[in-house]
Amino acid sequence: MENEKYLAQLQEIQSMMQKSSKFLSLSGISGILAGTYALIGAGIVYSMRARFISPLRFNSSEFLTVTIIAVAVMVLSFATGVIFSVRKAKRKNEVIWNKVSKLFIMSFMVPLVTGGLFAIILVTKRDFGLVSPVTLLFYGIALVNASRYSFETLRNLGFVFIILGLINSLYIGYGLYFWMFGFGVCHIFYGAYMYLKYDYKK
Repeated sequence: MENEKYLAQLQEIQSMMQKSSKFLSLSGISGILAGTYALIGAGIVYSMRARFISPLRFNSSEFLTVTIIAVAVMVLSFATGVIFSVRKAKRKNEVIWNKVSKLFIMSFMVPLVTGGLFAIILVTKRDFGLVSPVTLLFYGIALVNASRYSFETLRNLGFVFIILGLINSLYIGYGLYFWMFGFGVCHIFYGAYMYLKYDYKK
């Protein structure tokens, strides 16, 4: 009995330490929805026959359409992530906005904003074909960087995006397909894994 009591106390202390050093309010459902939004957005682009697979023939008006859809998907995904994270934190009686969450957001946003600005520069230079690998790479770096303050599995997802970005840089012109697999399929699988492991309760 005593050993079980001490073990329970140690587990409680470990849980408290983890909560104080990690941002654990990320929701698996939000990951699934973000991936779904990405696939819907990519489907719209594909149905419009935007010539994203041929960057040498890609014009500014087509790229503007793709950019608007991409921004809409990003904003919707971000809003969904915030809503579900707040709901999860409330269920667990945790404070959503604290030192750890600030560190998490800062670690995530610095590489992400840097990559976004770099992508904008590429657009002004009309290097449309490099936009996809750059966004995949910097998003992956952002995930790896932010994983220090959240779930370790986030780092693995980041490595997947980095690898996708590097492969995409070898196959310029197929960015839509890499975006679909990365931001769509990978997010859905990651979200499902997170939900089943951390959120789902029988």
